[in-house]
Amino acid sequence: MYWSMNTLPLHLYVELGVRSLSGLLWTLLLLFLWHCYRLGSDLQIPGHTHAGKLKASSRRSMVSRGSICAGTKCSARSKLSRSDQITPFISMETEEDEDEGQGYFTPVLSHALFPAQASAEAKKLYAALQEYAKRYSWVGMGRIHKGLREQVKVNDHSAIQKPHLFFLPDVPSVPFFPRDAHRHDIEVLEANYPAILAEFQAVYQRGIDSKYGWTCLGPKAQAVFPLYSAGVYVAGNCRSCPCTYRTLLSLRTFISSNSLGSAGFWLLGPGATLGSSYGPTNTRLRCHLGLQTPSLCELVVGGEPQCWSEGHCLLVDDSFLHTVSHRGSPDAGPRVILSVDLWHPNVAAAERQALDFMFSPDF
Repeated sequence: MYWSMNTLPLHLYVELGVRSLSGLLWTLLLLFLWHCYRLGSDLQIPGHTHAGKLKASSRRSMVSRGSICAGTKCSARSKLSRSDQITPFISMETEEDEDEGQGYFTPVLSHALFPAQASAEAKKLYAALQEYAKRYSWVGMGRIHKGLREQVKVNDHSAIQKPHLFFLPDVPSVPFFPRDAHRHDIEVLEANYPAILAEFQAVYQRGIDSKYGWTCLGPKAQAVFPLYSAGVYVAGNCRSCPCTYRTLLSLRTFISSNSLGSAGFWLLGPGATLGSSYGPTNTRLRCHLGLQTPSLCELVVGGEPQCWSEGHCLLVDDSFLHTVSHRGSPDAGPRVILSVDLWHPNVAAAERQALDFMFSPDF
């Protein structure tokens, strides 16, 4: 017998197959959307939830993980939340912070009492922070708020790291940072080393004198040729070094808008030693580009010694106790570096904006 394909009701089976497939796809789509909704409802967006809600959600998440023991209170530090895993440079909150409603990314209580024994400088900075919050927001100001309140404790005890002006808590710090912390800016500075060195030699040959833009800091050729001084652009000196000035402007993390940031050529003559001291804050790193580095020149930060190298950068956290020395022969010439202040990589964008406002030269 001869069978023709036209005798089979293919259109019916095709229609049924398409309808079944589309129904299955719609079902899977609905299940996926429901799953995303449940995940989203469990996530807490930093700075947009009330402290009480944060506490409740953390308790629910702990119960779901089976990590709560009945009748006991956990005193360990809280684990990283999903948002912390996405942004590894953001500090963790402790359960004590949650209980007090002082999490770094929850709104800060502006009516909190400020320590009466705080210094006049700390009170001025706190007033600047309050003014910033009125114009913008308290959200994201938790670490700055905590740092201002605890500055008294930092100044009262001796430590290997003790910034005397402002200490931002929970900032990971080491005396010397790896190049990867600011790879882009370091590569830009090192790529422009020949032009920067030539401009330094031009201004050095004119003589170290205040009428040529130099600032003498002491005997034995301790001097600085500032391009930015405490966040203020030094117009005459920048015009004398146009390539160096353009290089500074091309850096991504250069602190150029507040009094914590400076840049310039630093000289240290043979036989000179700068005594132990602390930098003003741990929110910055000092990048040293070696221009002229005679032998027996040494930088000791936090007990760790390092030597400069011509054409290469060192990333230094000068909030640690540090000393500088040049024990070379008298005819060795001065040690010369280009020093540039960069933001610490752990300082968030919102915190940088607030610090620019608080330490503004005009505030």
